[in-house]
Amino acid sequence: MVIMSFVLVFAVMGFGVLFLRLHSLPEQMAHRSHKLQFEIVAVLCLISLFTHMHIFWIAGLLLAMIDLPDFGTPLGRIAGSVEKIAGLGPGEGLVEIPEKPAAAAKSAEQTAEAHGAGTVKQGDAVVPLPKKVEVAPANTAEAAPAGKKESAHA
Repeated sequence: MVIMSFVLVFAVMGFGVLFLRLHSLPEQMAHRSHKLQFEIVAVLCLISLFTHMHIFWIAGLLLAMIDLPDFGTPLGRIAGSVEKIAGLGPGEGLVEIPEKPAAAAKSAEQTAEAHGAGTVKQGDAVVPLPKKVEVAPANTAEAAPAGKKESAHA
């Protein structure tokens, strides 16, 4: 009776270990080959383990076997080359976008008022603003030459 209980405990433990190793097989495959999608494969294996839906395990296994192309490295090299052509150092081409465009416009107007009506301070430089040009309306008598009239209006 004691021997039978040991055999039963070891059989259940062995089956459990085999089951867990089988469920983590795609995760181990993705980890060994340093795949980019390693975390996605790991999550799919866990979902399959807890929900007993084998389609997640199959999806994780297929994803672990596929090599996704690395688009980041070539795009980074292109960006570095463009910065080099522009005469900038590495990483200097990064432009910060203000979070609130209305606040940036207000600060530009306040800066223009502080430095004079026709200038704006950008960084250390004071940049002149373009002058406003007033355009006469098109429906005035000044717009048409005095001697010429259209025949349709006569």
